[in-house]
Amino acid sequence: MSDDLRPQQSFYEKYEAAIWGFSSIGVIIAAWEAAWQAKMISPLFFSGPSAIAKQFVYAWTQGNLKGDLLYSGTNFTIGFLGAALAGVVVGILVGWYKKVRMLADPLLNALYATPRVAMIPLILMWFGIGMWSKVFIVFISAFFPVLVNTVGGMRAIDRDLLRAARAFCASDWQIFKTVAIPGAVPFILTGIRQGVALGLIGVVVGEMFGGSQGVGFMVAYGGQTFATDTLFVGVIIIAAAGIVLTWLAERLERRFSQWRPER
Repeated sequence: MSDDLRPQQSFYEKYEAAIWGFSSIGVIIAAWEAAWQAKMISPLFFSGPSAIAKQFVYAWTQGNLKGDLLYSGTNFTIGFLGAALAGVVVGILVGWYKKVRMLADPLLNALYATPRVAMIPLILMWFGIGMWSKVFIVFISAFFPVLVNTVGGMRAIDRDLLRAARAFCASDWQIFKTVAIPGAVPFILTGIRQGVALGLIGVVVGEMFGGSQGVGFMVAYGGQTFATDTLFVGVIIIAAAGIVLTWLAERLERRFSQWRPER
């Protein structure tokens, strides 16, 4: 059927999922605000949408929110990009070369099993309480998801494709470039999506433990002083950043899915 003969989707059909999703969020916010205005919520332990919005405007116009966002964004960007690059490179080497995998597996498994939170005091001792300790916490938080998924992708390559490539006398480099890497791309991008979430956790935890600025410090300060509106501003910013970054990772995955060899 040609494009001219296909029935055109209505606006509702095209954006049905988004309409339902935003509608549910709107209902929740409206009920939340109604309970807040009716004083059914204690401001000591919770806050309301209008109070959070008011605090956001104040922090943006008169507070340090812009500087906190820049500081946290810089820490996350440097740490995550380093983790993604290192995780992909090391994962390809470990997954493709058997001897490298035999040598690296014990160390990588030990590091992967170690809770990253338990290493934060040691990281602060190494790097101090400045920016680079936060960057390294983001790095180790995002590195292992990328690494593990990349290794899994390299080891999950279709054996029939490998045999077919060798049957046509393809060199190892040609097999690596045209079969192994494209076949591992979905796994790599899955690792990057997981790394985004864990990297955000890393930057928040790092700023909570040893920071004097940043969104994580804002959340910690709000909790310590019972300033729940300030705390919620930080939490909502982190949630919004996670949604946007996950959406970008999904777009990236769709963009590069064409690299995959057809089965």
